[in-house]
Amino acid sequence: MKRKIAVIMSIAMLGFVMSGCDSSAPSAGNSAAENSAAETEAVTEEAAETEEVTEAVAETSASEETEEEDEENYDTGDASLDNIRNQDEIGENELLVLSFGTSYNDSRRLTIGAIEDSLEKAFPDYSVRRGFTANIIIDHVNKRDGFLIDDVDAALDRAVKNNVKTLVVQPTHLMDGFEYNDLLDQVGAKADAFDKVVFGKPLLTSDEDFKRVEEAIVDWTKEYDDGKTAICFMGHGTEAESNGVYQKMQDLLTADGHTNYFVGTVEATPSVDDVLKAVKAGEYERVVLEPLMVVAGDHANNDMAGDEEDSWKSVFEAAGYKVECVLRGLGENEAIRQIYVDHAKEAIDSIAE
Repeated sequence: MKRKIAVIMSIAMLGFVMSGCDSSAPSAGNSAAENSAAETEAVTEEAAETEEVTEAVAETSASEETEEEDEENYDTGDASLDNIRNQDEIGENELLVLSFGTSYNDSRRLTIGAIEDSLEKAFPDYSVRRGFTANIIIDHVNKRDGFLIDDVDAALDRAVKNNVKTLVVQPTHLMDGFEYNDLLDQVGAKADAFDKVVFGKPLLTSDEDFKRVEEAIVDWTKEYDDGKTAICFMGHGTEAESNGVYQKMQDLLTADGHTNYFVGTVEATPSVDDVLKAVKAGEYERVVLEPLMVVAGDHANNDMAGDEEDSWKSVFEAAGYKVECVLRGLGENEAIRQIYVDHAKEAIDSIAE
């Protein structure tokens, strides 16, 4: 970045020099030939300097592209295996599945894609389509893999273009937080374009939802439950009041006797330090880390399982524990997917009321 700034400064300075040369008048003693030679020399020098700057800009651009490639020197899977669900001519009934998204191709297919597949199987009268809220992910996947996933506005515009009459929106969000409420407003702003619009609830809404998610993750991790292992789930966290879902899940697990299960967040509370303190209060020899997120994307691979000193893996290893990271998103769990199906069904059933 410093090099790029330097190049931009050089261009600005070059413009200033060129302007200064053009404005300086020749002395009375100079002949026309001398003026012509001087002008030719100045133009040649300017061209040479411009060429150097152009080469520097090209080198900087190439360097930045190389750095960007180096930053992602891992395989996220084959994007072509994922159905981005942006086909047209879909009929009057659409079930639009809205997700934050992930650039991890395999995880996207195995989580968000699996949820979409479950919804498609459950509701054959509806065309299931996809929309992501994170444009930075959309742009990254498009640039890297050549697949353009609709953002929310594009997905809604596509539905309008396809003359959709009944629009059912099912977010894959974990909770009723800032982003979920933003979606309500964003979809609501275009609701007049449809005859009917209904919204499904996020994963953790009712007490029954919490109980079903608890049972799903406990059953999913029972092979690690040997009495000597702390099973820790890492959620994202939010500044919204809905962040309380993590503590509620923790309280439910503890009350039901799953005292070796711990829940924390990356960006809120409980923090990794809170979880570590709770684990240290027990006599555990091993720690299993797993994301409490729909996808196993950047947070799971880096904030949880990465090698940086502040990752959950590194924090627990530094505390003396043997650590195993399980990189799978909640969307891979059939019982979790069924909750989304049930929420979509509740929304669809409400249309007839």
